[in-house]
Amino acid sequence: MKTEGGTDAAKRRAGERAAEEVEGGDVVGLGTGSTTAYAIEAIGEAVANGLEVQGIPTSFQSRQLALEVGIPLTTLEAVDTVDLAIDGADQVVDDPDSSAHGALIKGGGAAHTREKLVDAAAERFVVVADPSKLADRLERSVPLEVLPDAHTVVADRIRDLGGEPTLREAANKDGPVVTDNGNLVLDCEFGPIDDPDELAAVLSSVPGVVEHGLFVDLADVTYVGTDDNVAIREY
Repeated sequence: MKTEGGTDAAKRRAGERAAEEVEGGDVVGLGTGSTTAYAIEAIGEAVANGLEVQGIPTSFQSRQLALEVGIPLTTLEAVDTVDLAIDGADQVVDDPDSSAHGALIKGGGAAHTREKLVDAAAERFVVVADPSKLADRLERSVPLEVLPDAHTVVADRIRDLGGEPTLREAANKDGPVVTDNGNLVLDCEFGPIDDPDELAAVLSSVPGVVEHGLFVDLADVTYVGTDDNVAIREY
């Protein structure tokens, strides 16, 4: 029998705790990533036991998992509201004294455009994470989904802003990563980000950028799985 390591167990605790927020009749945004996958599996188990919900997947990956575990699916345009979105993060500011407390970097799975659409539409956005994702300030590279014809122009603009862009290459095929929307991804290194809100506004204004991976003032709570419990960060 395979046993879970510490990180996997922490991810499972966070995901399953977030799934406990789902109530009958809810429309739930289903995020992307390994921690969120545990939440989707837990929701699927609840559906099998009679819970009535609808899910809105944010990627091909989350859609396939939701179908596998039996969650009925819908779309943003088919519903009046999204009650709850559950999603992971690549990095979370965990400093109550910082104005950026709760800000996120997402996009490691190249699904951040659809994730942001669903997460921003939700009445409540729940983040799930393990302790390795917590930081005093954001400092990971920021993923940008860009139009294919614009990637060199956007890269030049990022350099003008003091960033260092890298076109994300696919791991199992020749060429770049292509998103579910048919676009490319630039991973942009800015170093420590003291004002993610300001950087988010600047990146949104660059022509050719479809969406960036800074999620500012969107999260309501983060569930952090630990060795034996779940720590809660409310914003």
